[in-house]
Amino acid sequence: MLAPSALRDSAMKRYPGANFTRIIYAGNNRSATVMILAGGDYHNIFFNPYTGAFFADQNLRKDFFTVVEYIHLYLLLPANIGKPIVDVAVVIFVVMMITGIVLWWPRNKAQRKQSFTVKWKARWRRVNYDLHNVMGFYALIIALIIAISGLSMSYEWVRNGLNKTANLGHSFPEEKQIPESDTAIAYSGKPLLDAAFAYAAVHSPEAQMFMIYGGNEKKEAIIVSAYAKALHFYHSDTYFVDRATGKVLKAMPHTKKSAGLKLNEMSYDLHTGQILGFAGKIIAFLASLVAASLPVTGFLVWWGKRRSTKKKIIRAH
Repeated sequence: MLAPSALRDSAMKRYPGANFTRIIYAGNNRSATVMILAGGDYHNIFFNPYTGAFFADQNLRKDFFTVVEYIHLYLLLPANIGKPIVDVAVVIFVVMMITGIVLWWPRNKAQRKQSFTVKWKARWRRVNYDLHNVMGFYALIIALIIAISGLSMSYEWVRNGLNKTANLGHSFPEEKQIPESDTAIAYSGKPLLDAAFAYAAVHSPEAQMFMIYGGNEKKEAIIVSAYAKALHFYHSDTYFVDRATGKVLKAMPHTKKSAGLKLNEMSYDLHTGQILGFAGKIIAFLASLVAASLPVTGFLVWWGKRRSTKKKIIRAH
């Protein structure tokens, strides 16, 4: 494959004065991606990783799936407004799922038999009630995993909680230490991406995907993540490299990471179902559909009870 600097320079020629963000080698049979920031817009520029031939220029501001992602993250509001709204809604969702399963829990054998099936031939209100309870039960575990993994990507206290739980209360402060480049050494103006990539490729020979970023700020080290499997982020070796000298400042092989760090690095793949490949994404999709239906079916249950209560009050008078 071509060196990262060659792909970076090709991308920068298309947008002189742009800021380099990262390079991803997504696999032997996939294009390489250079992300840059130009004129306030982020661009993913795709190249043939072997010949350097240009494939496509994706403006993320105008990309359909990026817009959908911003709706998902921020409701298309400014991040400082939309993100807290979404995060609080997810926290409420988690609480409602847990309290919902407590309410659902069958108290005897007769209830247990009714709690796992939908009575399709019953009146629509009973069908709706069963859909809310039964489908909610079947989607519960997946929905909670999706929700909690999403929160772990948003809140540090969730990440710390998962970290401590997986590590059985033990802490590994060295994992949080981020080494810095030596600012006393003369710097050419371009981070030594090639040296960083070469080191990672040699020391993680089985890796299928590499992400290279950082080195743009004065003290910032170049970071290379070498992923065992293309398009999966839960298993990676991480290297920190001095941007001016190419010296390796810190290496964190996956095998030496704590269980808590491994769990947190699994968040994206758990959140999207990607951890189980295409089948996992289908499962996550179906569970998300059920989760999206719960407010609707729940509202109808509440509305039905409200009307029944009103009728009882009228009859009593």
